Amino acid sequence: MTPLWIGIGLLTLLALALVVWPLRRAAALREAQLAFESKDTHNAENVAIYRQRLRSLEAELAAGEIDQQRFAQDRLELERRLLEDAEAKRGRTLAAPNAGRWLLPVVALGVIVAGGVLYEHFGAREDLALYRLVQSLEHLPPETQLAALEAEAERQPDNPDVWLELFPRYRDSGDYAKAAEAIEALIRLEGREPTLLAQLAQVKFFAADRTLTDDVRALVDETLAREPGQPVVNNLLGVEAFEHARYEQAIGYWRKALASYDEPKTVEALQQAVAAAQQRLGQDAAPAAAALRVQVTLDPRLAGRLPSDASVFLVARDSDQGRAPLAVTRTTLGALPQTLTIDDASAMTDAATLSQATRVDLLARVSASGQAKPQPGDLYGRLDAVSLDDDASPTVVIDRVVPAP
Repeated sequence: MTPLWIGIGLLTLLALALVVWPLRRAAALREAQLAFESKDTHNAENVAIYRQRLRSLEAELAAGEIDQQRFAQDRLELERRLLEDAEAKRGRTLAAPNAGRWLLPVVALGVIVAGGVLYEHFGAREDLALYRLVQSLEHLPPETQLAALEAEAERQPDNPDVWLELFPRYRDSGDYAKAAEAIEALIRLEGREPTLLAQLAQVKFFAADRTLTDDVRALVDETLAREPGQPVVNNLLGVEAFEHARYEQAIGYWRKALASYDEPKTVEALQQAVAAAQQRLGQDAAPAAAALRVQVTLDPRLAGRLPSDASVFLVARDSDQGRAPLAVTRTTLGALPQTLTIDDASAMTDAATLSQATRVDLLARVSASGQAKPQPGDLYGRLDAVSLDDDASPTVVIDRVVPAP
């Protein structure tokens, strides 16, 4: 904290210096302004013009061109204009050079006090103290780190960052009871966010020897009601299903979790878990090739919109995982209606094949440009959640147009 306050003090002194410096030149500026105003000849010129016009009026009166009443009126008008010009040029009296300087220390003190009060209420002083503490604990034994952070949690129990530091340490050490307390403190401060509820369900699940107790089930249901794809909960359910030999369910849960994870290590671990579940089902690491026959037709209402040699792409994506296409095949618009076969030989990469899925989403698109990327004016149709275990041949009807952006 000391360097912070030193920095604030130096910045305050700099701000005061920028205010004081112009005041040091106030006396010289006042003298220069007074000298300039003393040399102003504008009023003298106005008086000379007034006298000249007055003489002209007197001459007109003497020559009988105007009467005495008209002379009095015109003279009064000249005097009024002279007074108005003199009033317009009259400036305000310059204040003394040291006038108002007493406000400077008052304003400076007010700024310093207000800054301190606002920092106490809205500043991140507690977070800064926590950051310095965590940095100082970096090379100390885990037990020492934990004790210091627990003391910090007692000192500032309403700081969620303290509990965020404590939770993973409790969890990784296997102290699930204290890990649950840390997450419950976070929920009290941050609200019942799905991520926090999922973490609480996970630690209570492991604390109960990987059992879906009523408490854990209630947390799981609340989380999935608000975020169906929540990866931590789906991973938990996959573990529970695997340990009770419900391998197909485990694979489904883990695939849902995979769709929400981007960390390479986590993705690899889940993929290995899926492979293990597949082996328990009697599958090997490279599943038997899958194939799906799909009937592709064109809605008569769209006939003639594109040439008969336009390319038709049939794409299959994993309904549960929703990532890159698993298989792609193509034909031409003139060949429709046609039954197309997609299988592992149609895969885009060896890492993602049709055999890895249980359900697929099918998309048939007629491309006017011949490119795989959709363009405005392309025709398309889709069919979701097609089971690969069903022997029937699904039908995809191309009945929509890609709109202009």
